[in-house]
Amino acid sequence: QVQVVESGGGLVQAGGSLRLSCAASGNIFSINVIGWYRQAPGKQRELVATITNGGSTRYADSVKGRFTISRDNAKNTVYLQMNSLKPEDTAVYYCAALSIYMNYWGQGTQVTVSS
Repeated sequence: QVQVVESGGGLVQAGGSLRLSCAASGNIFSINVIGWYRQAPGKQRELVATITNGGSTRYADSVKGRFTISRDNAKNTVYLQMNSLKPEDTAVYYCAALSIYMNYWGQGTQVTVSS
């Protein structure tokens, strides 16, 4: 089993920055990809960024150039650095650990960007 815990959300003004953390524990050897997702009220959950075990990254068009996903293998932690935040970035952000057997989701962390 894999456990996932997100942290780092909060309230920030437009143009500001936040760094989200995703700490994974358990049988992390089965995990191929870590993804950050977000869901705003009344909207579908959307993929924000992914990082593979090999370090390959992908981003949603809406966050390219502003967000950076990275990992610290020694800490079993993946980060999402969010810069130049916009009000439309406001959402609950979820971290997901993806394997061929099952997806493991964290509880989510709220990010609110004020205008």
